[in-house]
Amino acid sequence: MKIISIKSACTILILMACTSTNKMSKQPNELQKPPLDGLRIFDTQGHRGCRGLMPENTITAMITALGLGVTTLEMDIIITKDKKVILSHEPFFNHEISTKPDGSTVIEKEERSLNIYQMMYEKVKKYDVGLKPHPRFIQQQKIKSIKPLLADVFDSVSQYMKMAKRPYPFFNIETKSLPTGDKIYHPEPKEFIELLMQVIKEKDMEKLVTIQSFDYRTLQYLHKNYPGIATAMLIEDTDRTSFEDQLKKLGFAANVYSPHYMLVTEELVKKCHAQNMRIIPWTVNDKTTIDHLTKLGVDGIISDYPNLFH
Repeated sequence: MKIISIKSACTILILMACTSTNKMSKQPNELQKPPLDGLRIFDTQGHRGCRGLMPENTITAMITALGLGVTTLEMDIIITKDKKVILSHEPFFNHEISTKPDGSTVIEKEERSLNIYQMMYEKVKKYDVGLKPHPRFIQQQKIKSIKPLLADVFDSVSQYMKMAKRPYPFFNIETKSLPTGDKIYHPEPKEFIELLMQVIKEKDMEKLVTIQSFDYRTLQYLHKNYPGIATAMLIEDTDRTSFEDQLKKLGFAANVYSPHYMLVTEELVKKCHAQNMRIIPWTVNDKTTIDHLTKLGVDGIISDYPNLFH
């Protein structure tokens, strides 16, 4: 697999920006689209693209992660007032990364008032999420960025992979929802998933996506209405429920079990594999822990620093 530098990836991204991505609605037929079940190699996932190196959940981060050779792009999605599916970890403008249209920075006490579910996407695009120095990721390069449409991310990846003549990556997409946020910060699960699936089907990405969530309602709706879409159950580091009770709560065996990395044991790996579930922990940001988890038999790693995979 050809690896390119972060600088080269950014140069490619700038060139790609000169071409409208909106003209592309389908993947080129000549590119390989392997089914998820066929992915048996170790799955290297770039968390929010590559948050440790580039602004999170941006096209720049995704293209940079591809240049570093990841097999899967991990990302978060939310919904705008005009029903656009966009990349964002929070349904508001996080003060750590956000700059207002007037150039002032978002402060913590006001961030939740900047509710993206109550904003049209044209307004959302006026906020920058790439220039403010990140207090926890000092290696992160700063570049002017917006919260992109999921459709534009798919198109940008399509252009990059066609140019690089490489097979498509997979997409691990988290639905950012909670029961307490219904109709306040996001739609209810049915509408949320239908809006997401509309984009996935329009871009012909059904075989390349996994939908992950801490909100099992979205996974349950998917399993019932879109059984061909792969699912991943996310597990918080504070969750002390037994593996068996977690599966009972979900109601089915997901394709992927994705716990906080500190929860992973050899026994847990065996339990997942006994259920024919892959186990891919999050978010592992040092080489020693990556090597340790790999020896335990995990099927992949999610990391803010995909450069650590090499």
